[in-house]
Amino acid sequence: MQVQRGDTLGKLAARANVPLERLQRFNPSVDARRLEVGQRLLIPTQQERAPSGGPYRYQIRPGDTFSSIARHFGTTSGRIQSANTSASPTNLKVGQVISVPLSSSAARSTASSGGSPRPTAAPTASTPSQALPASARRWPWPLEDYRVVRRFGPDSRGTLQPMLLATQAGAQAKSVAPGEVRFADGMRQLGEVVIVHHADNLQTVYALCEQILVDVGQQVSTGDALCEVGQSDATQRYDLLFDLRQGGKPVDPRQVLR
Repeated sequence: MQVQRGDTLGKLAARANVPLERLQRFNPSVDARRLEVGQRLLIPTQQERAPSGGPYRYQIRPGDTFSSIARHFGTTSGRIQSANTSASPTNLKVGQVISVPLSSSAARSTASSGGSPRPTAAPTASTPSQALPASARRWPWPLEDYRVVRRFGPDSRGTLQPMLLATQAGAQAKSVAPGEVRFADGMRQLGEVVIVHHADNLQTVYALCEQILVDVGQQVSTGDALCEVGQSDATQRYDLLFDLRQGGKPVDPRQVLR
């Protein structure tokens, strides 16, 4: 698919009829903020899979070589060859499905969101409970109907993970406190993202959205709809990643949400 004037990743995903997260995972080098007219994106087929961290299930296209596939996904042709010992690199057949293992750096990139001012999906240090301002008390949850499928805290490797909430199709994420929208755009691996700044240097992040409902600079009140929650290609759930920060440092939302 070719980028046209005015396109965003969200528009391209809708045009291709694929989930935004799935489109992003098949185009790991694409920067959602720097799309160029004429730039080509790889559209995944029904036979392909892109689990977080890999390996990918990839269908050979005309002109493909192990080297070109490796460049696209940020891995090496040697790793692809090792994972597909029955496939001949000089006799690839269009439609053939192969496994594409990612390099360690590519896998980390797939699981993270980049640098400041973006929210990091996997900060690398644990954060203890901290003193919060009086304004951060008994905030409502960002969804009316939800269940916590991942709590804030370190995973088995000690990597700090933000909270993940599962909800229903059509659900809208709502602002948990009054504030100003400072970011409303797509991010690699995080779908559409809204960041709201609140009083006392507090920020909330709403990610894995399908459609953004606010604009940068907009003042929002508690309960205002910010975005529509998207469906995860990996889990088939409608998940919202919710992150709370104070001065850029992660905070356990359970300290604040009622």
